[in-house]
Amino acid sequence: MTGFLGEYEVTIDPKGRFLVPVALKKQLAEEGAHQFVINRGLDFCLSLYPMESWDILYAKVNKLNDFDIKASAFKRRFLNGASKIELDSAGRLLLPKTLMEYAKLEKDAVLVFVGDKIEIWDKIKYKEFFESFSQEEFKIMANDVMGSKLDS
Repeated sequence: MTGFLGEYEVTIDPKGRFLVPVALKKQLAEEGAHQFVINRGLDFCLSLYPMESWDILYAKVNKLNDFDIKASAFKRRFLNGASKIELDSAGRLLLPKTLMEYAKLEKDAVLVFVGDKIEIWDKIKYKEFFESFSQEEFKIMANDVMGSKLDS
């Protein structure tokens, strides 16, 4: 999997469905993905994993030591609410209500492609997330995270 690219606004209908944008459908078709696992994200968003990506991640999480307090708490928290979903015949995804409540999703949402997963954000919360730190803070973060790794 090469990873997804892009950012798209979608509208969630009253039943909790949204139409997958054409540009995303094309990327999914290239990867052969139509089944997903959706889960709580780390920043009050949802994480949507194509099954191939989920299987790799799940295998790593499943290997964690259940007798380690942090590992078992992480496992429980991370896997709580994870659900399989798939595109319907109209090209829509149905979001589980409990996960929608967690991410405070109602109508306007943003799909953000982050490597091998897709984050689903409430549109206002997504904007607030990016306004929460300055461009200067982002430059420092980029150097801390990527600075020495770009040379290898």
